[in-house]
Amino acid sequence: MPAPLPMKDGVGPTRLRVPAEGPWPTVAAFVTERFSHVSADELRRRFRDGEVVAYDGTSLDADTPLGRHEFLWYYRELPDEQPIPYREDILYIDDDLVVIDKPHFLPTTPGGRYLRESALVRLRVRLENPEIAPIHRLDRPTAGLVLFSARRASRGAYQSLFERRTVAKVYEAVSARPADWDPAEPRLAGQRLAGQRFPLIYRNHIFRDPTAAQRNDPRVGVDPDRPPNAETAIELAGAGRSASGRAVLHTVLRPHTGRMHQLRVHLAALGVPILGDRRYPDLLPEEADDPALPLQLLARSLAFPDPLSGQAREFTSRRTLSEAPSTLQP
Repeated sequence: MPAPLPMKDGVGPTRLRVPAEGPWPTVAAFVTERFSHVSADELRRRFRDGEVVAYDGTSLDADTPLGRHEFLWYYRELPDEQPIPYREDILYIDDDLVVIDKPHFLPTTPGGRYLRESALVRLRVRLENPEIAPIHRLDRPTAGLVLFSARRASRGAYQSLFERRTVAKVYEAVSARPADWDPAEPRLAGQRLAGQRFPLIYRNHIFRDPTAAQRNDPRVGVDPDRPPNAETAIELAGAGRSASGRAVLHTVLRPHTGRMHQLRVHLAALGVPILGDRRYPDLLPEEADDPALPLQLLARSLAFPDPLSGQAREFTSRRTLSEAPSTLQP
């Protein structure tokens, strides 16, 4: 469904479904309850100033009855949005594709308390191109490569690469070294893999729990009784001590599937959760970003056959993980 409002400063309008019936006499009454964190006066002002529109672009006023429109559009605003002091690097750009090297803490797309401080909006403004859209995403704490489409006409061709799993993805992660680590016999003693040596394949079934949002839990679930739908190849890159003095394990991860939080879930299940991870294996209280210990997960490289030219493409991140071993041990 095309948006009836244009892009504004790199930010597109947000679409909201309006219930056909309910206890609200008007659309404005529903919106006021739906967005209780915004003052009622501010919401009434937006209706009064024509900032809330229907599918055909006509403005909705505060008296528009519920049930007349299935959707409305508006511009999301975050007047108190704090700047993120970390910058994305553009590694490659042509008429169809933009490849960036994303820093830790920068969201790929707007969400939550981040709107303009997202890679997507920054790129649209920086390149003066409102058609830019992500082809895939990285979690906000994860650093590394992200591909963006620069042109709507060719976007589907690049998105199909991920749908067909023809993109070779390589990640790196750093975990705390297990207390029982034996450099002569490098093994992981996680679930179902006790004593298995590197390299190894880990599989399980990851699912989105529909009750998680109600419990304010942003994690995915794992069902040991269902067939695996997530698979990761794990290699040992090294073990030793980081520059900060931590005893660490450095792994290379090749996901064969792309489930939400897959790599974080798999390493946690193997007894080596990623350093800086505040969700797996345990959900920790939310805190301010810690630049001294960002999530030690990096999207290192992406390789694929270009769907337009047939040319083999490969991109590599220039970033490093701060806790990777600086002193290696056998």
